[in-house]
Amino acid sequence: MVPTDHDQLTTAVQNLREELQALPEGTDAARARVLARWTGIGLLSLGDYPDARVYLRRALDLATSSGNTQAVIATELNLADAYRYAGEAENADVLYRSALDGARGRHPELVDFALQHLGKHLMEQGSLVPARAHLQEALRLRTAKGDAGLIESTQAAVDRVELLMSRASAGTPASADGGKGPPRWSRQWTSWLQSRTTARTSAGWEEGFPALRDAVRDLTAHERVPPRHLRDQSFPAELLAGMAEEAEKSLAADGYLHNGKWNAAVGEAANRFAGQVDLAAVVERSTGLEVEHPHNGVYIAYLEEGQFLDFHVDEFGFGEANLILCLKHERLAAAPAVSCTVFIDADGYRECDLAPGDCVVFDGALTPHGRTPLGAGESVILVSFGFRARDQASRTVAHLPPVPL
Repeated sequence: MVPTDHDQLTTAVQNLREELQALPEGTDAARARVLARWTGIGLLSLGDYPDARVYLRRALDLATSSGNTQAVIATELNLADAYRYAGEAENADVLYRSALDGARGRHPELVDFALQHLGKHLMEQGSLVPARAHLQEALRLRTAKGDAGLIESTQAAVDRVELLMSRASAGTPASADGGKGPPRWSRQWTSWLQSRTTARTSAGWEEGFPALRDAVRDLTAHERVPPRHLRDQSFPAELLAGMAEEAEKSLAADGYLHNGKWNAAVGEAANRFAGQVDLAAVVERSTGLEVEHPHNGVYIAYLEEGQFLDFHVDEFGFGEANLILCLKHERLAAAPAVSCTVFIDADGYRECDLAPGDCVVFDGALTPHGRTPLGAGESVILVSFGFRARDQASRTVAHLPPVPL
């Protein structure tokens, strides 16, 4: 965003600030939100990213407290831009994805905007294949809308990412494989796993495992965090209860189906939990791997009998460590079996029955994992946090096992 008249915009932003500051007590919060948002956008255009974030965060808080979900999505995109322009890609990524999730769940008319912003962000980060996928979806939606200006903007972004992909293919051996980067590698491993085993039933696990053993051993040999079931972490009960309540509300209002489970964006309660509990220290104590504070999080729920998550590996962007914390697990006392988080390693299948307050840490990008089906009367609500290693050791597809034939 570049102002056509820097001085005029500076004056306009100052006027907005003064109007916002002069609002009398009891003024409609919607007016304060609009003024705060446009002040933030103006400051963003002027390159004052720290102040832009202050005003945009205020606008986002006002939108959230008023229940204006459309304004929440729009302001998340603006705030993500403020982080992106300042070079803080991780914070931008979380906000862009939250906005896209909210748009898909509640405001389909905003999905193309969220896809455009996230696609450009991914392109700048070098994630060209997913960037193109997001931008092409945005282009389809905008073509259906028939807005020539929006179509032109997205077409320019698609052209740019395809140019970058063609240059990468021509200039680097690693890109000469037709785009077999980390996202495609992860998807191919997941497809291979799901063609040979399933979390739906344990009946065929022992019978099918010998055919998986060597491939899984080669894959998990590179994992930085072998699965650890952590009990008795003494997390503050009030923080867990706050997250459980927030998760239920978010899932009911904005939940969306993803890979057979319900997802919802985390909010203030999860951020408060992550701010007060040193989750990075929990991961380090249990695994020996030093990680940064969590860079993303999502609520996950399984609510219907038979619902399960088939075996898969996560995409690399989630980080070297994943911590899944159980917030709620309701089950019938007489149930013959309960739904569990399950992993595959070189020795076979490992089930983790997570009680509320329990968590499991693992390397989701290299450890096949899933969840066994829910029984009658059973429901599970979890929160998942992603961590990146502090040592920033490079992990590329070129150093990892290829997908078996």
